[in-house]
Amino acid sequence: MRAQPQFADKLAAFYQARRDFFRRQLEGSRFVLLPCAGTYFQLATYSAISDEPDTQFVQRLTREHGVAAIPVSVFNPDGEDRRVIRFCFAKNEATLAAAGERLRKI
Repeated sequence: MRAQPQFADKLAAFYQARRDFFRRQLEGSRFVLLPCAGTYFQLATYSAISDEPDTQFVQRLTREHGVAAIPVSVFNPDGEDRRVIRFCFAKNEATLAAAGERLRKI
């Protein structure tokens, strides 16, 4: 940061571009994308796909489709499951495109 202080100035635009790219990859999928800002994670509901608890759904998503996600219920103090998961989009575009292709097929 000291050597290149301008580096931090570009981070917000860089990650916004990754987020927008990932969101475009999920167009046509059955995931409903929620607004997100100031984060590396895209929240999505999957209620049009499954009734499974989010912890089970993300395990199946990883095993059967090769895409990892994080169940949001683990962050809720009461453990309430709203069928919301989060995908990390801090990845290269090739990885995001491959994930999008797999997620659109679900």
